[in-house]
Amino acid sequence: MLRAEAFLRSRRSTDEFPRSITISEPRINDRIRVPEVRLIGPGGEQVGVVATAVALKLAQDADLDLVEVAPDARPPVAKLMDFGKFKYESDMKAREARRNQANTALKEIRFRLKIDPHDYGTKKGHVERFLSAGDKVKVMIMFRGREQSRPEMGVRLLQRLADDVSELGFVESMPKQDGRNMTMVLGPVKKKADAKSEQRKRSAEVNAQRKTKSEVKAEARAQQGSETAPAAREADATPTDTAPSDTARADTAPADTAPAAEAPVKKTTTPSAPKPPTPRPASPRPPRPSARPSR
Repeated sequence: MLRAEAFLRSRRSTDEFPRSITISEPRINDRIRVPEVRLIGPGGEQVGVVATAVALKLAQDADLDLVEVAPDARPPVAKLMDFGKFKYESDMKAREARRNQANTALKEIRFRLKIDPHDYGTKKGHVERFLSAGDKVKVMIMFRGREQSRPEMGVRLLQRLADDVSELGFVESMPKQDGRNMTMVLGPVKKKADAKSEQRKRSAEVNAQRKTKSEVKAEARAQQGSETAPAAREADATPTDTAPSDTARADTAPADTAPAAEAPVKKTTTPSAPKPPTPRPASPRPPRPSARPSR
């Protein structure tokens, strides 16, 4: 009895919530079980309704795959394509779509009613950064004590902030009192996708301007070579002083010149043997004092 009740309960649950069968990938080649398909060529041309066996034969001859692109049509539509390349391109498109997906976030920043000018400038910079990135900003002013009786000061502060960041954002929700707090929502002028694309372009430009170590070394070598090349050319262009030949000296010498005087002959002397050193006289030693003193 208990088994029968459990079986009926399981059948009731499956009838109430039927399982949905989803096919993640299209059917290709031998998985196509229909008798005929509407065939599309690899270039997008319409071939017509042909038998599935004929379409498979054409796919084998063209070294391609027969992919069912519209299974709900009558007859189903199939196309000749490279299925591996098709899957790769589909994954790349889905990844690019996820990258460009606009996920706008709501940032929050808090102020005090008596805020210092330097702190105001710092928090205003945060708001500008959030708005330039394409995110919304919720600005909150917290009141303390008797400050709650002066809400117009909070409105004035929020209006000042909205005027300062008017180039990057606009007031999406006007200031309103919420207990001890006052809130205002600022929306970005640029969309999240546009802000992401601009940021990606700026990063690409910065990366293009950067130089690797090898490029810096190659430029330094090229600059050093360009500096040494003119110096080498100048050294090659300067004439060298060549000594006149003997025949030229004979032609230019006058006829009545007297013969040159003979050079004096230097007398060579043989070095004498070194003299022995003279002994030094020994100096007298002073008398040694006695160990015992005299009485």
